[in-house]
Amino acid sequence: MSKSIVAIVGRPNVGKSTLFNRLVGKPQAIVADEPGTTRDRIIADMSWQGVDFTVVDTGGLEPQPGSQMLQLVKDQVNVAIADADVIIFMVSVLDGVTAADLDIADLLRRSGKPLVLAANKADNPSRRQQSPEFYQLGMGDPFPISAYHGTGTGELLSQVVSLLPPPEPAFVETDMMKVAIVGRPNVGKSSLLNAILGQERSIVTDIPGTTRDAIDTIFQYGEEKMLLIDTAGIRRRGRVERGVESYGVIRALRAIDRADVALLVLDVTDLLTAQDMHVAGFLQQSYKGAVVVVNKWDLAEDKNKDSYIAEIKERFKFIPQVPILFASATEGWGVKHLLPAAVEVFQERQKRVSTGQLNSLIEAATVGRTMPRKGKKELKILYVTQADVNPPTFVFFVNDPTLVHFSFQRYLENKLRQQFSFAGTPLRMIFRRRGE
Repeated sequence: MSKSIVAIVGRPNVGKSTLFNRLVGKPQAIVADEPGTTRDRIIADMSWQGVDFTVVDTGGLEPQPGSQMLQLVKDQVNVAIADADVIIFMVSVLDGVTAADLDIADLLRRSGKPLVLAANKADNPSRRQQSPEFYQLGMGDPFPISAYHGTGTGELLSQVVSLLPPPEPAFVETDMMKVAIVGRPNVGKSSLLNAILGQERSIVTDIPGTTRDAIDTIFQYGEEKMLLIDTAGIRRRGRVERGVESYGVIRALRAIDRADVALLVLDVTDLLTAQDMHVAGFLQQSYKGAVVVVNKWDLAEDKNKDSYIAEIKERFKFIPQVPILFASATEGWGVKHLLPAAVEVFQERQKRVSTGQLNSLIEAATVGRTMPRKGKKELKILYVTQADVNPPTFVFFVNDPTLVHFSFQRYLENKLRQQFSFAGTPLRMIFRRRGE
């Protein structure tokens, strides 16, 4: 199912990042009193009243040197509303209605998208009484909230959820293996797609960020159909430019969310940048399978593959046993090996282990081992079962889930991989009390 997107829009320093952190329950966005702190778009999944959706924290809509306010506002808001299903327009009761608020509100009203007006910094009764002045924006009832304290956010979310469209299954996505081609800008993703397909399916250029939207290609692979998703380049946080490219990132992340396996494309001439780590981290957090593709091999000065493999494995420890392949999209070299590797990772994601095998393995892995403890209370694993595939999901029933340390969870994961491999795919491990 494709998740709906809720974008938080507003001018600088009205508290958008504070609200984002409050909604998703953890401080992912940088918060400061300096206007314009959020230089990229931060994205997180959340749920309210049983409805799952993606919330996006955007940079403040502000003029830049040499730019006119209205034009910049149009550029920003137009790309925001292009992808958002519901827009939270945020204003500040401390500032009242500003000229920028009026400009943004006018564009939002004409967009036709569902809108929710959040009057932030209403931290006390006196400030909450100032919220009615925002009726002049023509956006309906303002919701007085305090993003910092959390007051009023429940009512705000209930309104947002009521406006979200019902989820719809993505086209034919359940019928075939789905592979996303991902990576930072200008590593050769579109060229790689064209080399795989043997035709000019995507526009190829040396200008980073050419692919604004995810481009789907369905083709026959052996006896099965496969869906290839070419995505816009993803920059690391702090490097996403304002405007169209930044919202291309949202589309790319949505494409990753739809995929089973991703071809993570690296540039051999500029290997393992912070941006590459950001993309890899998102794949891991999304529990997606991965194949690392070292592209532009024809331009490599050092042809020693072993040194590249060692460096990648060291940096990508959070994607265990990931296949690492070398290719040149422009020369067509090595391209034929990419999809077979993706299929192997997909098959690993479909692997099921019986409950008996799992419990025998975990029992052998924990017998005689000092278990995590807190005070006099020691962790006990009662039993474990595999609940799902794609990704492989294991539920451990324990006496107290709070006793499970990250290091112990990693120990259990390593034991599972030693016995059953699961190469190239993260494992989802859930710890519950008996009966939950």
